[in-house]
Amino acid sequence: MLKKISHIGIAVKNLEAGIAFYEKLGLKLEGIEEVPSQKVRVAFLPCGDTRIELLEPTSEDSPVARFIEKKGEGVHHIAFAVDDLPQALQNVEEGGVRLIDKEPRPGAHNADIAFLHPKSTYGVLIELCKEKH
Repeated sequence: MLKKISHIGIAVKNLEAGIAFYEKLGLKLEGIEEVPSQKVRVAFLPCGDTRIELLEPTSEDSPVARFIEKKGEGVHHIAFAVDDLPQALQNVEEGGVRLIDKEPRPGAHNADIAFLHPKSTYGVLIELCKEKH
């Protein structure tokens, strides 16, 4: 079901500062986009077959802003690429995993996404995504 790690989402207060840090480590910025439905700006920095996704809240009431307020900056989620997102959601729900999203929704990088609840995933927010290249 899981094909690969698509990306690791990292919550940051300042996107430009986060980009500058990862560029010092040798990563190259692939692009920045705003995801109004999630109230974030995101930057993608490829690293091998995966990406680092930096998430900066654009509103104080965004989920990422609440995450930073509660836990501070840092790893927000791990995203796994899947071939069939609706089927993957059905499979994990039938396996007893609590879903945040019962249906796919649009995400960054032109992907369909859905999140699994961290209370069912050993405290890790997991995103399943169907990448569209």
